[in-house]
This record gives sequence, C-alpha cells and structure tokens, in this order.
Amino acid sequence: MPKIPRCMNTQHPDNVHMPFFVEEGIIDKEHEVIEAYYAFSHLGCDEQMWDCEGKETDNYVVKKLLMKYESFFKEKILGKDIFLTLRVPNPTVEQAEAKILLETLESMPRSYDAAKLFYEKDIPPIFEVILPMATTCKSLERIYHYYKNFVVGKQNMPFKKGDITIKQWIGEFKPESINVIPLFEDAERMLNPQKIVREYLKDKNFKHQRVFIARSDPAMNYGVVSAVLLNKIALFKLQKLEKEIGIDIYPIIGVGSVPFRGNLKPSTVLRVLQEYPSVQTFTVQSAFKYDNPVEEVIEAIEKIKKHRVGQTMKVVEKRALDIIKRYTGEYQAIIKEMAPLINEVAKYVPSRRERKLHIGLFGYAREMKGISLPRAIQFTAALYSIGLPPEIFGLGSLKDEDVDFIKEVYIYFEEDLQDALHYLNENSLKLLPPKIRNNIKSFLKRHGFAIDPDPEYKKLTDNIRDLIESRSQQNIQEMVINAAHRRRFLG
Repeated sequence: MPKIPRCMNTQHPDNVHMPFFVEEGIIDKEHEVIEAYYAFSHLGCDEQMWDCEGKETDNYVVKKLLMKYESFFKEKILGKDIFLTLRVPNPTVEQAEAKILLETLESMPRSYDAAKLFYEKDIPPIFEVILPMATTCKSLERIYHYYKNFVVGKQNMPFKKGDITIKQWIGEFKPESINVIPLFEDAERMLNPQKIVREYLKDKNFKHQRVFIARSDPAMNYGVVSAVLLNKIALFKLQKLEKEIGIDIYPIIGVGSVPFRGNLKPSTVLRVLQEYPSVQTFTVQSAFKYDNPVEEVIEAIEKIKKHRVGQTMKVVEKRALDIIKRYTGEYQAIIKEMAPLINEVAKYVPSRRERKLHIGLFGYAREMKGISLPRAIQFTAALYSIGLPPEIFGLGSLKDEDVDFIKEVYIYFEEDLQDALHYLNENSLKLLPPKIRNNIKSFLKRHGFAIDPDPEYKKLTDNIRDLIESRSQQNIQEMVINAAHRRRFLG
C-alpha cells in the first residue's frame, strides 16, 4: 500500500509575514523551490502542491530540488516518502492557460529521468495532477488519456516508415500513466461527487483514488455555512462510494487560516481534525507556515500526521439543502451590494506571490453572473480590513431551529463564528442595508455571541473605512497590512 500524504504544503498567498528566505519583494518561482525543501525538511510536510496555474511555471522543480538538496533527498525519496503533486490549468474554463497543461504533462517524463539518475531506481517523482474546477468525468479522462496516449504513447511511433521509433532515439517515457485528482469547487459537484468519481474509476484498475474538496471558493460563492454543509455532504457520499465499489477514497480538503476559509492554524488543528474526521490530507497554506511561531507550526503538522482518520457523519440532505438555499440567497444579495466596495479595498491588499490572481465571474454561482470579484484571499482580506468578516453574511436568514441543525453538522460553528467576530467593527455594519444589519445584530444577540474587538484593530479598520469612503489613498495599504498582522493572516 503506497503512503498517502497527510499534510499538503501549498502556495496560497494568504500570509502577512514573508518567509526568512525572501529578503524583499514577493515569493517568486526560485523561492518556491526553497519553500518546498523547507516544508519537507524543517516543517515536516509530506506533500508539496506545485501550482502550474496563474504564473510562470517552473517545470524543472524536480531537478532543482534533487541537485540543490542532495543529502536530504537521498534520505527522503521523492515519490515514495514525500510527494510533489502538480495543480494544472483546466482547459475547459482557463482557455488562456490551456497549453500550459500540455507543457506540464510533457515535463513529467523528464522529471522521471532526473530522479532515475539521482536514485538509480524506477520511482516516479511525480505521478499525480490536480484538476481544479472539475465538473465532468470527461475533463479527468482527457488528461488521463492525453498523457497515456500522446505523451507516453508517441514513444513507439517511428519518424517515418522504416525509421527508428522516438523511444529508440531519445529513450523510454515514464511513468506510463498518471493519476488525476478532481478538485470539486461548486455546489452541484459537491452534492454528487460520487457520480464523477464512480464513472472515472469504472474502467481503471486503481486500488485507490484521491479526491480534492474545496473549502475557500464555496465559502466565497455560497457563504461559510453553506460551504461547510456542502463539504460534509460530499465527504459522506465519497465515504459511501468507497464502501460500494471497494476502492479506497482519500479526500483532500483545502483549508486556510481565516475562519471563512477553514480556520486551520496551529492553535485550531485538533478542532479541524475533529470537524473533518474522514479527510486524509489537509492543506498547509502560507499564513499557517509564516504567521505563527515555527515551533508551533512543526508541532501542529506532527499532530495532523499522527491523527487517525475516521468516519464522517451522515447529513440529512433535504434539511441541509433548505438551509443552503435560504442562507446562500441572503449571502449573495449582500455580496452583490458590497461588490464595488470589496473591489476598491482589494486594490490595497498586497501581493505575496509572483502570480496573477484570476479575476472573473463570481465562481460557479450562476445567479451572480456579471459580478466581478477578486479571488478568495483578496476578497476575504478586503472585508476583514474594513471590519466586516464575511462569516456574518447570511446569518439573518437562519431560524433558531436551523442553528440547532447546523451545530449538529458543523461541530465548531460557534467557535469559528466567535473567532471571526473578534474582528467585527460594529461601526462598519452601517455599510450594510438596514434590514440586513438589524437581522445580523438580532441573530448574534439571540444566540449569545459576543462582539469584543481588539481596540487597536477597531481603530485600524475605522481608519481604512473612512479613507476608502473619502477616496483618499493615504497609507491605506500600510494599515491593511497592520490589521492583517494583528489577525495573523492576510485573507
């Protein structure tokens, strides 16, 4: 049985502090090679997600790691003890980057050759790719078969009749096939992930399959309560599928440090492990690594690796869908109202990585067509910077009996909301429509939630909001960064 990683280090740019190996500026592709080694060797992560979307991709990462950190990688074998997993563009929805997918797949046999020379063994250093925004089985099949038939398959073709084959000319291509990990991000797919996974596996002799469940983008699209309910439904259906087909399913969940995006930080590791007991792999994003004391980070990663995976609960789907419909409706109405302000504040959220953050339609939420917003990290940072954590949006739609159900399914709902409320500035509630504002206040009072912001944080968010309203650009980014320092995450 192959080792399945528990801690996936990622390149999500949600950090305030810069890592020690970046003297100034932003984390670029060369820094990310150092970062991968640091996450493996010092922090104890057992997987690195290598993002090939939205930036200039370094397809020589395997060679650079093995050559630069020879002694470490002689001891820890890439592809056996620790893992490098590529996140590739989805040509169906990212046409401008579609050909990067082909370049990335073509680079995998070259990485295999570099590792074989280094280890003198046939161990593929990379054998899995993550497909974001997966919506059909065909999108997975196309990558699987393109690699098998066109990347590897061409090796047996002669240049012309009577000539040698490509393999005889430049050597064989390995690995012979790859695994494709679907990343489900929209409600429709999270309500029925088993359909796509079942269809994809039906003609393959796999002993296991990894499936990635998004946490950030569903929160941005549908609100935090809807996102967690959708996650829980998806995880239960994947667990059920595993029993039906006899193939091990290993879920991955993409959690960040802010409560809105998962609330995974060193101080909340045990909570998140209990919230998602059936998840095999948790993402360790940049704020987790760089905005907390390194000793706490190492200890927290070790806790994740040692924790035993369990079973997830069954969710009464009809009841959950009723809540999701009402909650999402109110949440999206607020976001429509707030979109111009969110976009304005997001201009002052600093970049932390050398990448373009995709700006586009409001995710998969078709009701929001035409509303452009920044990606989840900048979106969240913008709202926190004016003292309006997005965790409060949609609360006014919830009845008391809804809350009882939510607390049964979303175990740490109260704790996550209270963590977010620490950064709520009541003065900023005036930015919301009166009815929405009053409903939120009423909900928090009825359910005993305390609003007790840090005075310094309140002052910062008051100043940011006032400057934005007066259209002054004076020191706004500096204040946005100072507020993020007090939170220990950017967004």
